Amino acid sequence: MDLQSYQKRTWAEVDLDILAENLKSLRAKVKNGALLCAVVKADGYGHGAIALSRLYENMGLEWLAVSNVEEALELRESGIKTNILVLGYTPPASAAFLGKYGISQCVMSREYAEELSRSALDAKQRVKIHIKLDTGMGRLGFFAKNEAATRQAALNDIEYVCSLSGLVPEGIFTHFSSSDEGDSGEDFTLDQLNSFESAVCELEKRGLRFEIKHAAASAAILDYPSSHFNMVRAGIALYGSLPSDKIKNAVSLRPAMKLKTVAVQVKKLFKGETLSYGRTYTADKDRIVATIPIGYADGFLRRGSECGVEVELRGKRAAIIGRICMDQCIIDVTDIEGASVGDEVTVFGGIISVEELAARNGTIPYEIYCLLSKRIPRVYLSGGEAVHIVDYILNIHE
Repeated sequence: MDLQSYQKRTWAEVDLDILAENLKSLRAKVKNGALLCAVVKADGYGHGAIALSRLYENMGLEWLAVSNVEEALELRESGIKTNILVLGYTPPASAAFLGKYGISQCVMSREYAEELSRSALDAKQRVKIHIKLDTGMGRLGFFAKNEAATRQAALNDIEYVCSLSGLVPEGIFTHFSSSDEGDSGEDFTLDQLNSFESAVCELEKRGLRFEIKHAAASAAILDYPSSHFNMVRAGIALYGSLPSDKIKNAVSLRPAMKLKTVAVQVKKLFKGETLSYGRTYTADKDRIVATIPIGYADGFLRRGSECGVEVELRGKRAAIIGRICMDQCIIDVTDIEGASVGDEVTVFGGIISVEELAARNGTIPYEIYCLLSKRIPRVYLSGGEAVHIVDYILNIHE
């Protein structure tokens, strides 16, 4: 496969071998034989959901999770047969797709379940559901905190939902808000865990049995083994980043992605000259600058030019100078001997980590990964060689 043809503007290299290693490392942390669900929403956190799902399916992974039904259908239409759970909202009118393609759906309220049931019956389908408990995250779910005044009403609603025709109760789950906060998040996380366990216990006393129970995402997989139940959901850790720097039981992970571009022009900037929009940069002396074809339309945040963001060229750091544009930006290569047109530039994944880039931009690695736009081709590597290329704009999957 000709990787050279893609080393012409900006591209992301995704190492499938590293992804496989990370998955194995996380599997080793899972207790009591619990299933592992790979969260591949947001196009696999920018890494490419289809390619990753194929890899994980070939490795025998039991479950995949996505955000919405469109993401699930993309996987099914690409031939993925692994169990898929939609973690977020799906319009009830899409029940026909959920049933036809065997996609499990999060259910978060009585009203939503009623609509989903009606649509499933109209479509002559049965939809597998996972009941979402809100134990303190405050987003989606039946509010089931132990001290909540509405807790019993929520449990009554769940019992009713599980009796609706067209719906097949399969799982029950919750999501922790602070499991990645180290010691400061421990009390609240354990309170959420207790709320979940007691709610499930009470529902079981009412005769409800759920095949799958899950609560732990990446942080809790590492720091809260008592929350593993019989399935865990691995997201950011699969891609090689810890959920935060407060994780107490870190595991050895490696980043699977490198974001790269090239220098397309190198020129001299004389003392006193300005550059880019708003002329926010003025040369303090004669400098050598290079233009690289990556900008905020690629997901390279505009604010980075004011936050000390650097890139790597010839093994050295080069600072972004002037405002990052939609499609391009400028770097200072004065102190990089021999910097030339065509030189490869690593935005992150080399001496500059995605964690550093995120910190300088005042955000988290999740956002950096997810913002990578569809105009960046993904080049998949195995054994150090390109084995698959995805160009979203040209619809190339080779």
